[in-house]
Amino acid sequence: MHKISHITLKRKLPAVFALVVFLFLLLIGRLFYIQIIDGNGLQTLALDQWTRDLPFRAERGDIVDRNGTVLATSQTSYTLYVRPNDLEKHDEVARAVSAATGADFDNVYKKVIKTGVSEVKVATGLTRSQMLALSAYGFKGVYFAEDATRYYNYGNFATQLIGFTNSDGEGQSGIEQYYNAYLKGTDGASFTQTDLIGRELDDNVTSYLAPIKGMTAKLTIDFKLQSFAEKAVNDALATYSPKSASCLMMNADTGEILAMASAPTFDLNDIPRNDLSSLLAGAKNLLVTDVYEPGSTFKILTSAIGIETDVIKDSYYCPGYKVVDGQRIKCWRSIGHGSQDFAHGIMNSCNCVFMDIALSAGTSTMYDYFEKFGLTQKTGVDISGEGRSIMLAEESVKTVDIARIGFGQAIAVTPIQLATAVASVINGGRLVTPYVVDSIYSDDGKLAYRNSPTVRNTTVSESTSAKMREYLYGVVEEGGGKNAYVEGYRIGGKTGTAQKYKDGVIDRGAYVSSFIGFTEINGQRILCLMIVDEPQGYVYYGSIVAAPLVGQIFSSTFAYYDVAPKIDADNIPKAVVMPDVYGLSATAACAALRSAGLTYEVAGEGGSVVYQFPAAGAEIDDGTVVYFVLG
Repeated sequence: MHKISHITLKRKLPAVFALVVFLFLLLIGRLFYIQIIDGNGLQTLALDQWTRDLPFRAERGDIVDRNGTVLATSQTSYTLYVRPNDLEKHDEVARAVSAATGADFDNVYKKVIKTGVSEVKVATGLTRSQMLALSAYGFKGVYFAEDATRYYNYGNFATQLIGFTNSDGEGQSGIEQYYNAYLKGTDGASFTQTDLIGRELDDNVTSYLAPIKGMTAKLTIDFKLQSFAEKAVNDALATYSPKSASCLMMNADTGEILAMASAPTFDLNDIPRNDLSSLLAGAKNLLVTDVYEPGSTFKILTSAIGIETDVIKDSYYCPGYKVVDGQRIKCWRSIGHGSQDFAHGIMNSCNCVFMDIALSAGTSTMYDYFEKFGLTQKTGVDISGEGRSIMLAEESVKTVDIARIGFGQAIAVTPIQLATAVASVINGGRLVTPYVVDSIYSDDGKLAYRNSPTVRNTTVSESTSAKMREYLYGVVEEGGGKNAYVEGYRIGGKTGTAQKYKDGVIDRGAYVSSFIGFTEINGQRILCLMIVDEPQGYVYYGSIVAAPLVGQIFSSTFAYYDVAPKIDADNIPKAVVMPDVYGLSATAACAALRSAGLTYEVAGEGGSVVYQFPAAGAEIDDGTVVYFVLG
C-alpha cells in the first residue's frame, strides 16, 4: 500500500484551502446576486405564482375646449373574469352571463371550462346594472374589474381633431394619440392570494392598488366656433355632394386653432372598426395631412411678395391669356379683364396679373419667400400625421413653371401651411406656429404642460401687411369675394378655384373650391379657410361655393361675440331679381347682370348661356356674385 508522506500533504493543503475559499466566495457571490441584485425580480416572480391580479384601468384624462366644455371623458364599465378552478357550476355561470350580456352561450361556456389557466376574461364593457345582476348570483370564482371606457359627449364632433383610442385605451389618432402619454393615466389592480393551481386561499388577504386618472387636455378650440365650422362643412356636403369638405378657423395673431372640421367623418362613439376604408377616410385630418393646389388663394402670397420686392406695376392688361415659353396660359376669364390696376387685379383674381408679378420677382426671390412663409417645411402643429408641401426643385423650375406658381398652380401645400402663411400676411408679418392644445393639468389642478404663441420668423413688413389687408377687404366689398360679405362688418379674403390633375393631365370637371377670409373681433384677427373638394354639378367656383359658407361662419361668430354691426345707411344692400340670361350671348348676359348691380363669374367658351346660378327670378342682394356657363 502506497503511503502519502506528510511532506506531500503539506504541499497540497494550500491548494485545498484555496479551493474551499473559492467555493465559499462563489456561494457568497451567488447569495449576494440572488438577495440584492435579482431580489426584486424573484420576489415579483414569487408574487406572481402565489397571487392573482385583476387590472383596474385608469380613467383617461378629459379633453375640454378653451372654456371648459367637456368633449371627451371616461365612463366606468366592468370586465368579467372567472377562475375555472374555483367554479362549482360552470353551466349555470355560462347561462347567467349569456342572459345578462346577450353573448352566445356556447362561446361563454368554452371560456368558463377552459383548463390550464388560472383566470379567463369572459366579457368586457359591462354596465353597472349588468355587473350588479351577475353579482347577485353570488357565484364563487367570478370576479369583476373596473374599467374606464372612453366616451365622447358630442359624438360626431371634431372627430379628426380629437381622435380615438383602441380597445386597450391607447390613443390611435388626433389629440388622443399626440398627447397619449399625458391622457392615459396609470392603471391599478387588486391582488388575491392563491395556491399553485390558482385557487383562492381561505385566509387570503386582497390588496388594492388604486389607478391614477390621466391628465386633462385643454384645447384652444372654442365649442361654439367648432359648431359653426361643422355646420358649414355639413351644408357643403348637402348642397354640393363633394368628395370632401374642410374648415379651419385660427387666431392669426397667436396661431391658436379655434375650429377644425372635416368630412367625411363618423361618430366617435360608434367607430367603424370593421370597415377599414370608412375608418381611414373619416379619421384623416385633411387640413393637416393632405396637400392640394391652392389656386387663387395663393395669390395673397404672390401679392405680398410683389409689394415687398417693389415689382408691382401701375397697370396691367389681360386679353384672357398670357404666352410664356411658347405656352398659352389662360386667365380664368377667357374674354379677359382688359386694362386694370393692381387693386382691381386682386379683386378680379386675374391670372395674368399674378403671372406678371411672379415673373418680375423671379424664381430665386419667389423661392426665398416660400421659405419665409414656411412652405418648405411642416408648420409644427401638435397633430399627428402632418404632411409637407410638394414643390419643384428650384434649379429645375422653368419660366412657365414660375408663371403658373404665381397664381397657385404647379405647387401643392397643406391647408394648415397656407393658413399660417396667409395669417402672417395679415398679422403684420409674423409666421406663427399653429397649435391646438393650450395646457395640460392633473386632476388636482397641477400644471404639467402649457403651450404659448411662437413666432418662427418675419415674412413681410408691417406696411406690406397693412396694404394687403386693405386689398383683401376690397375683394369682399367690391370683388369676387362679395358672397362672403356680412352687412355692417369688415371681412377680407380671397377666393380660389383650382383644377385637379389625374395621371398628369387636367381632370375635366374636378375642381377644388376654396375661400380664405379674415376679420377682426375684439382686437384679434380671426382667419377662416373653407375648402370644398370636387363639388358636383355646374357650380364649382370658390366665390359661389366656399365664400358664402365663410360669410355664414363669420355672421354666426359676430353674434356669438356680441359684436354690433356698423350700418352705413347709404350702402344697405337692395333686393334685386336675378335676370334670365339663358340663351343670351356672353356680351348680352354680362350687360344684363351689370345693369342689375350683380357681379358675375363665367365658365365655358360657347356662344350662348346654357346654365345660370341662381335661377332666373330668384330674389338676391345687389352685388351678389352670380354665375353662368357658356356652351
